[in-house]
Amino acid sequence: MARPRTFEEEAAVEAAMRAFWRAGYEATSTQDLCAATGLGRSSVYNAFAGKHDLFRRALRRYMDQRDAALIELMDGELPIREKMAVVLGWAVAPDPDDPDGCLVVNSMIELGPRDAEVAEMLRRDTELRVGIMRAAFEDARARGELAPDKDPLELARFVTATVSGLRVLARGGADRAALESVARTALGVF
Repeated sequence: MARPRTFEEEAAVEAAMRAFWRAGYEATSTQDLCAATGLGRSSVYNAFAGKHDLFRRALRRYMDQRDAALIELMDGELPIREKMAVVLGWAVAPDPDDPDGCLVVNSMIELGPRDAEVAEMLRRDTELRVGIMRAAFEDARARGELAPDKDPLELARFVTATVSGLRVLARGGADRAALESVARTALGVF
């Protein structure tokens, strides 16, 4: 008979997510995961079938959290320019308790070219985010907030790429003024 788990699995995934976010997949050792989650090595392997499985779970958690916030914002009543200011603001001034950068962007760079399973997760997530924003841009255009010649799909891709670029700049040590200047320039599109 298997022993019952004596830990909160979602809390462990959250802690692992932050460890991977800080250091990346390769640089996060099993020992780092044990320290972050408070689990022993055997518990990590018994509960998650190893580092890669735990990483996928952590990445999925990260994507789900970010996508839920984006959906809530895009479904709200703010004008589209204000919605985009919020989205860009998330990249310019993230929660101070969060590691620098973005787990999705970091994973695209580190694992995307060589891990087909993770690359597919990332592709689907990008497609989802672009779709969420595209729908918001279509609604904004129908309300007259955007010029009829503004393509909602192109705008959604542009915002996605700009946010990714801002996250890379932040991870590379860019200061707040540099990030704000990029965001201001991007907002000029709207």
